[in-house]
Amino acid sequence: MSDPATRSLLIIGGAEDKVGRVTILRRFVALAGGRKARIVIIPTASSVPDEVVEVYSTVFSRLGAPQIDAVDPSDRAHSSDADLQDLVDNATGIFLSGGNQLKLSQLIVGTPLGGAILRAYERGAVVAGTSAGASIMSQFMISMGEEGVTPRQRSSQLTAGLGLLPGVIVDQHFDQRARYGRLLSLVATSPSLLGMGIDEDTAAEISDGKELTVVGSGAVFVVDARTAVTDAHQAERDAPLLVTGAIVHTLPYGATFDLESATLTDFDEKYADIAVSTSRDRHDTATAAAALRR
Repeated sequence: MSDPATRSLLIIGGAEDKVGRVTILRRFVALAGGRKARIVIIPTASSVPDEVVEVYSTVFSRLGAPQIDAVDPSDRAHSSDADLQDLVDNATGIFLSGGNQLKLSQLIVGTPLGGAILRAYERGAVVAGTSAGASIMSQFMISMGEEGVTPRQRSSQLTAGLGLLPGVIVDQHFDQRARYGRLLSLVATSPSLLGMGIDEDTAAEISDGKELTVVGSGAVFVVDARTAVTDAHQAERDAPLLVTGAIVHTLPYGATFDLESATLTDFDEKYADIAVSTSRDRHDTATAAAALRR
């Protein structure tokens, strides 16, 4: 009997480099099988899906991927289309773009297409997502919320995600958009969940739902509030929350972290190759598309 396949996630904080050394996207193609990769791009969250497909197809082709397809359901009913499911069922790598994570939740989560993504992950295909595509990885995702440093009661909202990473809430563009407060407010009200904030041009590579390795020019922030003291059950709407005793981990490129025990397991000092981009997804995609056409 063969050993079970390693399950791989590549969760990207957004604005990853697409025109330089493309460290994170290069890692995605390698995990998908390199020159044997069969990649499916899901641009559904984006307001410019054609440009998204153009940009990522160009990058993945340059990195050696021989087969690249796009899957973009137009509505929830379209996510039952057998042809779309077949493309995902045959993929070795699935890439969900940035944009609006509520759109992903409404069109894909709980549909046959969503089921195909789960099957692909379980059989060993790497599933990657950037920005909105990162948020949708968890069982409960942040669908909206205020930005800022101070955690406040009811400042954020959770919605069902794909469930590829249970027990964790994922936030993206973390440092660039000052999302510390909203992530901390959510783990204060749901202390059984770890909070994970990912900077731009940074990814959390997660093997078998447990081992996290950081790649990229920023950091991954993990907050563990399982033993913290908080007044979340008493605080009024918009009131600043008391949170004391939470354990915070800031993990740069080269850090390896155990999500089950919430402990650092290794650190190989590295230096980022690329400066962090702070552009928003639509502008970032358009800029990359123009650069790749040169």
